[in-house]
Amino acid sequence: MTTYSADLTGILDREPLPASGIDSGEVEYHVDGVDYRGYLARPAGEGRYPGVLVVHDWLGVTDYVRMRCDMLARLGYAAFAADVYGADVRPAPEEAAGVAGGFYQDRPLWRKRMTEAFNHLVSQPSVDSQRTAAIGYCFGGSSVLELARTGAAVDAVVSFHGGLLTGPAGEAERITAKLLVLHGAADPVVPDDALLAFENDLRTAPSVDWQVVSYANALHAFTLPDADAPEHGAQFQAVAERRSWTAMKAFLAEVLG
Repeated sequence: MTTYSADLTGILDREPLPASGIDSGEVEYHVDGVDYRGYLARPAGEGRYPGVLVVHDWLGVTDYVRMRCDMLARLGYAAFAADVYGADVRPAPEEAAGVAGGFYQDRPLWRKRMTEAFNHLVSQPSVDSQRTAAIGYCFGGSSVLELARTGAAVDAVVSFHGGLLTGPAGEAERITAKLLVLHGAADPVVPDDALLAFENDLRTAPSVDWQVVSYANALHAFTLPDADAPEHGAQFQAVAERRSWTAMKAFLAEVLG
């Protein structure tokens, strides 16, 4: 089991560990000449569980995303942390914007990496491929929305303080997943005009089931305990972190059953 810092342990322990425990560990996968290193957590013992793809922020697969996988396993899900960057790419904070920015500039590659990770999730013996979700944080929040735009057969998608991109006319109609967007109402990284453009894009596709929840006074990265740069628009907010996790739990319970 991963050992977490006190800040992360405090969040993790909100979900009680089941009597049977959980099984977890790193997962190596290889697609088209690229090595990846993700992480899988699930309830201990035999069985198949609803699968949740968990996508990292711009730092790559860290203890934070592993913790979120462990929390989901405690709730009865098989949670797989995708490695969008590749096994040897774990940028330092000062490098992360450049690494993540490369994917924003190459959306076909971004969507390919997301599709590969989702396919790896559903191939796991412990995953019920008929009940799946994808959640993500910051860069990961944008990533799971990109996955939804491919038309992937994922049932539920949850973005935590992700960037909200639009697409070409008509693309939103490809989305089959139900969407939950958890947004900081004071997030300067995703200002009101970007949020409105995102919502208006989804309004062009009446078949898409979507909702946006905005948290008062919350900046970017509001779920990340290490975020403390309000001068750059990013700061942890405990209330929004708790409320957004609760909203996600209710949403996944509704969609995945």
